[in-house]
Amino acid sequence: MALRNAVLAALIEGEASGYDLAKGFDASVANFWMATPQQLYRELDRMAEEGLIRTRVVQQERRPNKRLHSLTEAGWEALRAFTAEEPKPTAIRDELLVKVQAVDVGDGPAVRAAVAERKQWAEAKLARYERLRTRLLDGRSEQAYLLEAEHVGPYLTLMRGVSFEQENIRWAELALAVIDRRLGAAKS
Repeated sequence: MALRNAVLAALIEGEASGYDLAKGFDASVANFWMATPQQLYRELDRMAEEGLIRTRVVQQERRPNKRLHSLTEAGWEALRAFTAEEPKPTAIRDELLVKVQAVDVGDGPAVRAAVAERKQWAEAKLARYERLRTRLLDGRSEQAYLLEAEHVGPYLTLMRGVSFEQENIRWAELALAVIDRRLGAAKS
């Protein structure tokens, strides 16, 4: 999937600056798509050149001017075309899993530390996702939100991110327990 499709999807809520999109990527779509601010700004420039988004400049006092981006009809059409495509299966490419695969012959304490770090990272992401979920629900039940919200896609992808990080934590806890037993047995 191209970054442009993630940007198009991020703009369904309406006009946004590159800064807002970068924050939004970090907070909402980071559960399924990662992009640096530099990648995002380059993609916005390309999308504007291709007529997928329109950009307007807002003059600001004591701050740099703000560029606000919104979808054009061509952008909406590109997003509709993308959603109609057959999704490609994803494949996990995770360096940590390669290290865990070799834990018995490698540096066990270093692998353990890497798993513990991944667990902490997943816990922090889960906490961010839960704060975002609370903001989206805004006091409503999940059922009420899903019935009333104009767009349910952001919530559904957020819930996938929540379950992904919950599983990462569960797996890391299991892996740490097993590695700790193995390291303890090796010391005996």
